Amino acid sequence: MTPVLRQNDVRAGTRIHGVGAFRPDVVVTNDDVCQWIDSSDEWIRQRTGIVTRRRASQDVSVIDMAEGAARDALAKAGIEASRLGAVIVSTVSHPFATPSAATALTERLGATPAPAYDVSAACAGYCYGVAQADALVRSGAAEYVLVVGAEKLSDLIDNHERTISFLLGDGAGAVVIGPSDEPGISPSIWGSDGSKWGAIGMTHSLNDIRGLESLAAAGDEDAVVEAARNIWPTMRQDGPTVFRWAVWEMAKVAQSALDAAGVTAEDLSAFVPHQANMRIIDEMVKQLKLPEHVKVGRDIADSGNTSAASIPLAMHRLLEENPDISGGLALQIGFGAGLVFGAQVVRLP
Repeated sequence: MTPVLRQNDVRAGTRIHGVGAFRPDVVVTNDDVCQWIDSSDEWIRQRTGIVTRRRASQDVSVIDMAEGAARDALAKAGIEASRLGAVIVSTVSHPFATPSAATALTERLGATPAPAYDVSAACAGYCYGVAQADALVRSGAAEYVLVVGAEKLSDLIDNHERTISFLLGDGAGAVVIGPSDEPGISPSIWGSDGSKWGAIGMTHSLNDIRGLESLAAAGDEDAVVEAARNIWPTMRQDGPTVFRWAVWEMAKVAQSALDAAGVTAEDLSAFVPHQANMRIIDEMVKQLKLPEHVKVGRDIADSGNTSAASIPLAMHRLLEENPDISGGLALQIGFGAGLVFGAQVVRLP
């Protein structure tokens, strides 16, 4: 007789139990940025909505920031790290292709031997992590899952590059996702558009650095240093292409997330989009016809674009400034390099 395999029980629902944040101490103003690019504080404010951005000190790593946000989220949730069934870190700026930032974070928190892995989905990485955590908890594969978005984008900036460098900031945000008596995370609407793969990305690949070997072998130290400066991978983007895609396509994804959740804009307490650009956020608010009572995350003004960290950081700030929205519904959407996107409706902790 063929044996019948066991399967985990399926839970009725999941929800976010706590949100945490880590914001670096170094504040970089628009005037600071304009030392390197031909721009002004007024232009940056008008075009992006950014007033300041946070950047981490040289001795503060992606893992350090992830730990700070994770400990905050665990404390808010009232959950011991030992109860975590998985740890997911969304990042594109961890400086090691392997091993993952997640395994080091898991050890620091005391969550070993929980499975741990990184997600590379740029500014949609947090929403990708939430989708996976929701599935892990509902399937019974984990009781609680930690999802962290952590970025040290200042390591990937060429200060003289003006398509994206002035936008970017550092930081980390985290959530603890666990069981709930009723659904607190809607079906995820997520996907990609690889036809625009080159719209946001790096100026060079790691393979390009191999060219330094021949210069080093020749003993030309000055040439090695100069070449390294020129080919170190840094961020850049095709701004107009990204702006058009975000404004016209992402509002459709956001609406699809509302439809999948079975709610309308009137039912929302908050809208927490990726903090890419204030003009994109404002345009999405118009297209979704959000009522005035819906609180909108606009953390970009003080934090800049922190990629995978931006949504949990914005949610953390919204809850601190508007405690009355606790327990309400929030629409969150992330979108970025790849191009990738992800959205869900969640119940705020």
